[in-house]
Amino acid sequence: MTTALFLLFFGCLALGVPVALTMGVAGLGAILIDGSLTPILATQQIFGGINSFPLMAVPFFILASELMTAFGLTQTLLRLANDLVGHIRGGVGHVNVLVSMFFAGISGSALADAAGPSAIVMKMMREAGYEKNYAGALSAATATIGPIIPPSILMVVYAISDSNVTVAGLFLAGILPGILLGLALAVVNHVISVRHGYRGREHRATSGELGRSAVTAIPAMLMPLVILGGILGGVFTPTEAGAVASAYALVLGFVTRKATWRKLNSVFVNAALTTSSVLLIVAMASIFAWLLAYLQVPQQLAALLGGLTENPTLVLILLAIFALLCGLFLDTLPALIILTPILAPIAHQFGIDPRQFAMMLVLNLAIGMVTPPIGPVLFVISTVGRLRLEALSRAVLPLLAAELAVLLLVIFVPWVSTAIPEFFGYSN
Repeated sequence: MTTALFLLFFGCLALGVPVALTMGVAGLGAILIDGSLTPILATQQIFGGINSFPLMAVPFFILASELMTAFGLTQTLLRLANDLVGHIRGGVGHVNVLVSMFFAGISGSALADAAGPSAIVMKMMREAGYEKNYAGALSAATATIGPIIPPSILMVVYAISDSNVTVAGLFLAGILPGILLGLALAVVNHVISVRHGYRGREHRATSGELGRSAVTAIPAMLMPLVILGGILGGVFTPTEAGAVASAYALVLGFVTRKATWRKLNSVFVNAALTTSSVLLIVAMASIFAWLLAYLQVPQQLAALLGGLTENPTLVLILLAIFALLCGLFLDTLPALIILTPILAPIAHQFGIDPRQFAMMLVLNLAIGMVTPPIGPVLFVISTVGRLRLEALSRAVLPLLAAELAVLLLVIFVPWVSTAIPEFFGYSN
């Protein structure tokens, strides 16, 4: 059955079948070919994969992000970021980094960032004289901060797949890696700006202008604080936090009089379409992941690694390389659902902290979103910016190196992922 499963999986990928359908076809096909299991198991796994209370957080966070964008609240974050760092060397590039860090606390999605604020700042960079491919590359790289800084859709899905971690613990674990990722990209942007003579805007925001920008951005900035504060304070669960975030965004829309029935109709339709695609991937991946566990693929890989080394750090490096290679050819969410039940047990067996491994895997797959040939964020940016994918892929390389440096830091320094969760009492 193992042979049939992987042959069908890679065969469908080679034929260009969408990844979600590929996993479903491979799982059901392997069950039918083997004949030892009843096909009804496939139906049970499809339903069981999405019959999850924690998973309900995903559509709520998607809806909250759509509402905040439709009501123009992300524009206030852009204005604040511009007033804070727009005047320094490479200022508009730094605005790109900072606004992505702000927006990550709202969307939890790299694709939402790439299609929204990153695309806007990319246009600003080009108008300010930045080379168009570099502007696109920086916008793509900064979008990967979205799944790292909480709330994160990927972390919600990961926590469902690995019982050794909690959503709240992973949200806290992502804060420091997300900040380090932003700082690393800012450093690279500064170096490139000095080399190419990219300057900031001539006018530096006055204290009054900065104060007004900060005041108008407060409603948007409060959302991540409401989410994390409510979870850590025990007021609501992470799933309920998604509902609270959506309600908060909706109330803001009516208070600011930005909410109209036409906008609301568009928002709910877009959120429903995005949610449907996510849940389809989760449902189909559940069959594939269950079969991998049933066939004891993680145990076989663990035995293989055990024969190579018993050093936990070296094991984590090998797992990171494997995940990075998978991220080159698989979309992020399917890769996460497939790899978590395979690799997480191996990490646990070698004594690797579950939060450290989770951060490694989520960051690894987020980086995969800007690496060809799949690189979904690169495709979004190339489409929005009308850029050639080949030139965009070359321009993103120095930024990709900075992100890989942060990944190595997560691997070699466990407290980067564990310090904040432990401070708040989320220990294993």
